[in-house]
Amino acid sequence: MKIARYTAYGGPETVVLEDAPIPTPGPGEILIRVHAAPVTAGDARMRSGKVPRGLGLMVRLAIGWSRPKVAPGWAFAGEVAALGADVTTFQEGQRAFGLKGFKGGAHAEYLTIRADGSVLPLPDTLSYEQGAAFFFGGLTAAEFLIDRAKLAAGERLLVAGATGSVGSAAVQIARHIGATVAATASPANHPLARQLGATEVTDYRAGPPKGPFDVILDVMGSIGWKGAAPLLSPRGRLILITADLGEMLASALNRRFITGTNKDDLPAMRRLVELHAKGGYTPIVGPVLPFVQLSEAHRIAESFHKPGNLVVTMSDPA
Repeated sequence: MKIARYTAYGGPETVVLEDAPIPTPGPGEILIRVHAAPVTAGDARMRSGKVPRGLGLMVRLAIGWSRPKVAPGWAFAGEVAALGADVTTFQEGQRAFGLKGFKGGAHAEYLTIRADGSVLPLPDTLSYEQGAAFFFGGLTAAEFLIDRAKLAAGERLLVAGATGSVGSAAVQIARHIGATVAATASPANHPLARQLGATEVTDYRAGPPKGPFDVILDVMGSIGWKGAAPLLSPRGRLILITADLGEMLASALNRRFITGTNKDDLPAMRRLVELHAKGGYTPIVGPVLPFVQLSEAHRIAESFHKPGNLVVTMSDPA
């Protein structure tokens, strides 16, 4: 099989494909034949080492000093190819999707994962490409809007960067909650923002719509606290998805300023599947490339201007 590997910190050319033996599932594990996997902004940052200010040293200490020691690929969608001993919750041939998490390994034609780990049956309502795209933006948007900002029906939300992985999920989830959504996006993506449920859309280069807003979700940090403060209602909250170390520390002193990371455990995954079943969220699939063009997918991912989710396909479903 083919697997991806990082050779160094650097440009898209530092992620390469290599041959490797197909793994054998151990007790309690399943073997997944991967059909599709996302290539995210997080993958691009992991490969390049370019992270928000103040976080570079921590990232290098966590994943490797001279090159990323983690394997490429955070999430996957595919089918169960084999069962390890004592597995009763999945069947061979069953469609499945899930997360390999921080240590990676989803950019491979086959992978193993514990049957009781971060893997679930793939609903019939989702294609393999949609399954691959499902968790990255959706988990982030759901936790920050529902759990941390506590967005309520009738509130007004601004999503700055509304048509990427996180933004497109946030618009959908907010509309499902009952909020009114305004958005910023590139002009070419305005129709998509409106299709997702935004009622007012402006060019991100021209600035956000007029406030006040009860919640602002700033995907790339283009507005920041100084820009958001005049747009917020008296009890308004700012969610900064991409934050540097200073902003993370500042948010600890200001309850209206929300930063940090989100959970990617099974309860969070199951809640997102339930949201999908209720019509509250379906991932937007943008560019789809073959696995052999993984380097090109990384180039697109690090532009941070792609519509929806970027996905690579490993093989055609049998």
